[in-house]
Amino acid sequence: MFVCSCFGITEKQVKEHADAGACTPRQIASACKAGTDCGSCVRRIQAILGRGACPRRDLLDQGAPALAALGEAPEPVTAERLPQPAAA
Repeated sequence: MFVCSCFGITEKQVKEHADAGACTPRQIASACKAGTDCGSCVRRIQAILGRGACPRRDLLDQGAPALAALGEAPEPVTAERLPQPAAA
């Protein structure tokens, strides 16, 4: 069944992109352009994605320790890292 008539994207294709890691309509759009023309399919894409398992969402739900383990956590902001005002 077609989800996006503008680009001929099927429900199966959306699910394949989701299985490959696309967790949001925007990520689906980046993968196959679905939802980028008239936009009428975005709600259908959201429904397909639902609240199912999403590796990225799972990492966010676990918080920074999980990201740190992957080497993706940002460094904490400290006073030493803040820009200092120029001396007059």
